[in-house]
Amino acid sequence: MAPTDETAQVDQQTSPFGTTPPTLPPGGDAPGQGARMPRWLPRAMVLALTLVALFQLGSWAFHQLIGLLINILIAFFLALAIEPAVSWMASYGMRRGLATFLVFFGLLIATAGFVTLLGSMLAGQIIKMIEGFPEYLDSVINWINSSFHTHVRRVDVQDSLVHSDWLRKYVQNSATGVLDVSAQVLGGLFKLLTITLFSFYFAADGPRLRRALCSVLPPARQAEVLRAWEIAVDKTGGYLYSRGLMALISGIAHYILLQALGVPYAPVLAVWVGLVSQFIPTIGTYLAGALPMLIAFTIDPWYALWVLIFVVVYQQFENYVLQPKLTAKTVDIHPAVAFGSVIAGTALLGAVGALIAIPAVATLQAFLGAYVKRYDVTDDPRVHGHRTRRSSSFRARLRELLGR
Repeated sequence: MAPTDETAQVDQQTSPFGTTPPTLPPGGDAPGQGARMPRWLPRAMVLALTLVALFQLGSWAFHQLIGLLINILIAFFLALAIEPAVSWMASYGMRRGLATFLVFFGLLIATAGFVTLLGSMLAGQIIKMIEGFPEYLDSVINWINSSFHTHVRRVDVQDSLVHSDWLRKYVQNSATGVLDVSAQVLGGLFKLLTITLFSFYFAADGPRLRRALCSVLPPARQAEVLRAWEIAVDKTGGYLYSRGLMALISGIAHYILLQALGVPYAPVLAVWVGLVSQFIPTIGTYLAGALPMLIAFTIDPWYALWVLIFVVVYQQFENYVLQPKLTAKTVDIHPAVAFGSVIAGTALLGAVGALIAIPAVATLQAFLGAYVKRYDVTDDPRVHGHRTRRSSSFRARLRELLGR
């Protein structure tokens, strides 16, 4: 009997060992070729690599521009600080550009005058200390000889200092560091110029900047942005006003002390103490008091001690009496919150963050205050810090037990 097509196909599929090989699923690949890659996987990989590259590029650009961004932030707060003066001058018909120029010119004249007086004072004191150094050295040598019965001479001390390896290495290091100091000075001047230009544009073109910002927002958001801008101007101006007033009071108090002690350059030292102690947070007071102490020490060491005592006592008076009353009317921020904001600003942006932290937090607090719902406080004595006395004392419990 001739084999049919079906029996031939069955014979072909049957293995010589009598077993039937497994059949492949319909549309499946042959063994060894592997499964096909999903179509979405290459696109996902390309998208992930693109996002990683963009993140790295953005991080690199941010680190490269962090200095410029900090300068712009300083310029913005400086523009907010001079905004009241510029707006007041512009209300009398003066152009904002001219008003801004006059404000900056006044600040430049005041800063240049103060730096000139301070520089001349320091130069005079340094020359005086150099000229009086032989006398100081003779007094120290005489005290050593009389106390320890030695025979030290000033000529020997001078020769040992001139021919010492320490002095030679110090002169070499100072000579090599001149270029670094010059580069830092040029960098500081360029940074100051950048801040001045940006703050000038922010103050002179303030209305145009607000219109450009509001043009991309809906009307409801525009009102919130303008209100936040106005609060920032008021808080920054109030902060500088309170600091300026405290600097004036501090300068007058220290001037009276220095004038009474007979310390030279008392007006310049008083201005130095007032400005540095108020506009350099946290360490400004001690940094400001170091220079008057040094000048007073050249006259009499006891005068330096009196200056130190006065600085410490006045700092306590300012922290607990003067500053809360002034900041409550201008900045309206709790002292603990102010201290915490200064610490946070220093950790984030260094000295710049410490300087702008208080007006920034005061602005944020005043802006968010409109969205916080407040309720009437109950008349519970515990609200005022008075604990309620319990009626069940030891005697009452004893009487209750005896009555039972």
